Amino acid sequence: MRTFHELRLGTRGSQLALWQANEVASRLADADGPRCRIVIIKTSGDRLADAPLSDVGGKRLFVKEIEEALLRNEIDLAVHSSKDMPAVLPEGLAIAGVLPREDPRDAVVLPISKVRLKPDATRMEDDVPVAAGALVASGALVASGFSRTLPSLADLVAELGPAPSIGTGSVRRVAQLMRLLPGARFTPIRGNLDTRLRKLDAGEYEALVLASAGLRRLGFASRISLALPSSACVPAPGQGIVAIEIREGDDEVRYAVARIDDAAAGAALDAERAVVAALGGGCQTPIGALASPLDEATLELVAVVVALDGSRAVGGTVRGPRREAAAIGTRLGAQLIADGAGEILADARRQQSPLIGRQSAAMIDD
Repeated sequence: MRTFHELRLGTRGSQLALWQANEVASRLADADGPRCRIVIIKTSGDRLADAPLSDVGGKRLFVKEIEEALLRNEIDLAVHSSKDMPAVLPEGLAIAGVLPREDPRDAVVLPISKVRLKPDATRMEDDVPVAAGALVASGALVASGFSRTLPSLADLVAELGPAPSIGTGSVRRVAQLMRLLPGARFTPIRGNLDTRLRKLDAGEYEALVLASAGLRRLGFASRISLALPSSACVPAPGQGIVAIEIREGDDEVRYAVARIDDAAAGAALDAERAVVAALGGGCQTPIGALASPLDEATLELVAVVVALDGSRAVGGTVRGPRREAAAIGTRLGAQLIADGAGEILADARRQQSPLIGRQSAAMIDD
């Protein structure tokens, strides 16, 4: 057995990716595991940062080069947002463990110009005039924890009005939110989180829809105006879960990663990935899936397939033992196809470009 002095940990160089990589390294060290040297790998998705994901092949581009480095033995493990990973991994690779799941829901973020200052997250106060530009420049609003929260979906719809401009690069979110906000104009937005927030606060959008997990992990939880309930917008499969990928057969690295693996999050991810695999979901197919623990031994899995224009949706829910997580996902996927999801998927694929069509196994979201 090898004795590790150092593991080479491959990651993208984005804010969130580096947070994830450092968190894995820290947890391994705290568990008396080997120390990690972080290796930043620039991916195709990073090089094409200004192009909409739907035009350049989807989020598979955010893991491809890292997985290739892993297969070439240039790194020992890779850390990803699990929703960026293909539903079927390249031959020779495996997910060895995951971190505890952060809030999986999507979040609506309003511009600072619409923020109502309040001293804590539980009590609304009277509106206070806001010098938005000064607050953005100084970072005082975020640092102080001030935010504006909306009590419900109805309040969100009333706040946004009949035809808001909403920034999101996710076809899954657009397809579902069109059913809630039929007059909204959805515009792709790319870049690091702080870049997206600056664009929002500068007036380029009236709202953003982002993953709650990324906002929370990077210290922007106070910017969440409303966490969307899964009944309104089912999250992306794997959203909020950090996955650790290794080479199959590398038992020493697998043993090291097992020290920090979270069984509950791992079961949820198995179920959600199995839904996508059963559906044959392509990288720009709007599929939502969320597995939640009912107790220590039981999972509830919710999934939905929505037409790209939001006109049709097929959803379902199953429950079963956590130890059978993948089988639960496979069963729900088959149920959705029997209920008509296959037609929606076929229509969606016909609307995709040939490039996107070739990225057949990725689970795409932004």
